[in-house]
Amino acid sequence: MTAKFQSLIPTLAMALALGAATPALAQQIGTTTAVNPSTEATPPGGSTTTLTVGARVLHKERIHTSTTGSVQLLFLDKSTLSIAPNTSLVIDEFVYDPASNSGHMLTKLTQGTLQYVGGQLSHQGAVTIATPAATIGIRGGIGVITVGPNGTQASNLKGILTAQNGATTTQTITGFTLNIANWNTPPGPPFPTPPDLVIHNITILSSVNGQTGGGPPLHDLPTTGFTCGTSATPACPQSPWGPTNTGENDALQIIIESTQRGSEPIPPQPVIIPDSNIRGR
Repeated sequence: MTAKFQSLIPTLAMALALGAATPALAQQIGTTTAVNPSTEATPPGGSTTTLTVGARVLHKERIHTSTTGSVQLLFLDKSTLSIAPNTSLVIDEFVYDPASNSGHMLTKLTQGTLQYVGGQLSHQGAVTIATPAATIGIRGGIGVITVGPNGTQASNLKGILTAQNGATTTQTITGFTLNIANWNTPPGPPFPTPPDLVIHNITILSSVNGQTGGGPPLHDLPTTGFTCGTSATPACPQSPWGPTNTGENDALQIIIESTQRGSEPIPPQPVIIPDSNIRGR
């Protein structure tokens, strides 16, 4: 018995060594639903690859878009991130329990622009976008965050947006934007999001002419002069679904509400939450 036990020791040691040398499989937290070239991703401990539609989004994955690249990510809690060109970020934390709809998400944005559209986690205020100038919390809504040479800009399209840094914590509502110069400077006062900024964000977060988001090209589809019963099209097939404009109408309504709030003669005052315990990075 002793000899048999001793013979197992080298085998167990080898198995443990192989297990330690094998990297743990990264957890999938979402997928790509639209990609314009070129967008690259680097999983933890892996090599950089070019993203395509349907690619897995992994925990701790770094994503970088080129000057012509953009991508939309769909997460397990049904939230989305739309990432503009010239943007770098990492999905630093994503924990989600579908049984209780609980968890949290942390994304670190170091350059460029992203738009977050809330899912289950944002309903609980458990979504954070960390930037060099401030940590932005998004509750139940939609936010556009930009990191550039002048610091961080955060536009609240819907819900409650909270910016916290080493100086103070500032909260703002739908239709207002914050500018934060750096980590140790208080955010400037929230101001009504101007229409030209709304248009700018829509433009940089959208595909440009010639891009399809990774889907098939549409230039060969007939748009006018299409007649059923001709020799070319003897019958019109019945489509199993009918197109709707729900998403477009919802987005348009958000823009309208934001513009209306921005044109109020006396804008709501920002809510300043003093916190002497806030520390810098």
